[in-house]
Amino acid sequence: DIPVVAGANWSGGRVATEHLIALGHRRIAVITGTLGWSACSDRVAGYHSAMLAAGLPLLPEYLIESDFQEDGGAAAARRLMALPTPPTAIFAFNDLMALGAMRTARQLGLSVPDDLSLVGFDNIDLACVTSPELTSVSQPLQEMGRLGATMLYRQIDGQRLDAYRVELSTRLIIRASTAPPRDRR
Repeated sequence: DIPVVAGANWSGGRVATEHLIALGHRRIAVITGTLGWSACSDRVAGYHSAMLAAGLPLLPEYLIESDFQEDGGAAAARRLMALPTPPTAIFAFNDLMALGAMRTARQLGLSVPDDLSLVGFDNIDLACVTSPELTSVSQPLQEMGRLGATMLYRQIDGQRLDAYRVELSTRLIIRASTAPPRDRR
């Protein structure tokens, strides 16, 4: 009985993964937040859906749980890049973790996007001031806040709610952090 306003996390996860697949990536890893959180579960499900639809394997070592912080994204990327067969692309479940992964790539002497493509989620302001600018799934945060406040006001006022769960669409903002893998150029 608790009203929820959220971004369409499943479709956001799928479209981010489909973008990387369309570029030619086959080794795509994800850096998640806390897996018990429904938004993360939905994004993982979207990632799985895109990978399976493309006939690509779901490798457990390519799914790293983190903490939504930049340092957590950096540490997760370091683990991924140390694998015997590292990914050519990483989809991080928020922009801060993607920026941490970008920092790790630089420390390892890798170029983004030439050696490693990166996609984030949320489209925070920092996404377009990094170098390269970060490809990100954008959520309509202002609309989510407005609708959430409206639902709360209506509930406090004793009014009936039309829906207790509202999902607003997300969209992929393609920037310079993604490119075809080297073997596809």
